[in-house]
Amino acid sequence: MPFELSEELADLQAAVRRLAQDKVRPRAREIDDTGEYPQDLFEVFRDAGLLGLCLPVELGGSGAGILGLTVAIEEVAKYSNTAALMLLLTRLPTGPVLIAGSDEQKRRYLPGIADGSRRAAFGLSEPQAGSDVMGMRTRATPDPARQGGWVLQGTKCWMSGVAQADWYTVFAKTAEEVASRRHDSVTAFIVERSWDGVGVGTLDRKMGVRGVDTGELLLDGVRVPPENVIGQVGGFRLAMLGLNSMRPIVAARGIGLAEGALMYATEYLQERDGFGHKMADFQGLQWEIAKLATEIEAARLLTYRAASMADVGRFTKEWVPYLSMAKYYATELAVRASGLALQLLGAAGYMKDHPTELWYRDARQLTIVEGTSQVQLGLIARGVLDRDLWWD
Repeated sequence: MPFELSEELADLQAAVRRLAQDKVRPRAREIDDTGEYPQDLFEVFRDAGLLGLCLPVELGGSGAGILGLTVAIEEVAKYSNTAALMLLLTRLPTGPVLIAGSDEQKRRYLPGIADGSRRAAFGLSEPQAGSDVMGMRTRATPDPARQGGWVLQGTKCWMSGVAQADWYTVFAKTAEEVASRRHDSVTAFIVERSWDGVGVGTLDRKMGVRGVDTGELLLDGVRVPPENVIGQVGGFRLAMLGLNSMRPIVAARGIGLAEGALMYATEYLQERDGFGHKMADFQGLQWEIAKLATEIEAARLLTYRAASMADVGRFTKEWVPYLSMAKYYATELAVRASGLALQLLGAAGYMKDHPTELWYRDARQLTIVEGTSQVQLGLIARGVLDRDLWWD
């Protein structure tokens, strides 16, 4: 059982590490302060070929897969979770297309993601349908003017990248009764930003991960042609498969943040004098560093395993507990690591002179997005109860 990265992935890791240190780290504070989209970093990622990591070669990508994207995001997230989110958005909205889209949909929409000429976002959540996905009220009704077409009406919210996207993966109720909770009542669509009736609504005022706009997508009588239905009508399972396969990618944001926070706090303690010694000489602080370092390595093993599983299609129900473990553990670790790093710096850690308060704010997003920690715990428990996760 190999635990080392392949030569290709190790080279990718080293290249992205240098890029993150040279380009991302100097911009992290300014991005957070201004909240402006870092187009310069998008172009850096584009020029380095990082926007197509998870896309196959025949569609313009590099074929590095989910594990490759996970490795890259981990390096970037050491300094900026906003920049890491930009990379994540190359897979979240494209996932359903990769899993169930037609060849024509893949050829039409995915190469532009890889070469940076187009961006996309993912529309699932609504004000009354966050963790309760089946509570969505966005509706798709048959288009009387076009056989097989649909008309979308509703509002999606909390969409990362909504203002920058050129197209969206949108889930809507296709059942006659919008209150239906049957899994065959939800369908996925590709919606283009330029179509009539598509608009961006209120942008959110966020606690952290500022710089990539999050907000509302307004759908007012949007006509979707039949060729833009992803998979089959009534394919709610596709939403879950897409999210399942994303668990290690979100986890990577947590691991990178935890690594960045611990490294920064450790260097600070090694330089800081207190009580006649360097702060790093105190055993109590050393133990906190050791515990956190152990958790980071445990999270990495969970996450790399999950990414490898997802790359071979193991993101169906029986594999969910393993994927959810990675997302749950790594993102909760990010919260603990950012909190400890801030505490280790004391009053200085609370100030914007140091990045610790930025990591502290950013970390809180990770335990919420793409399935809260509580949702992940429920999925893990269900896996044990159903014997998908069993040791006998």
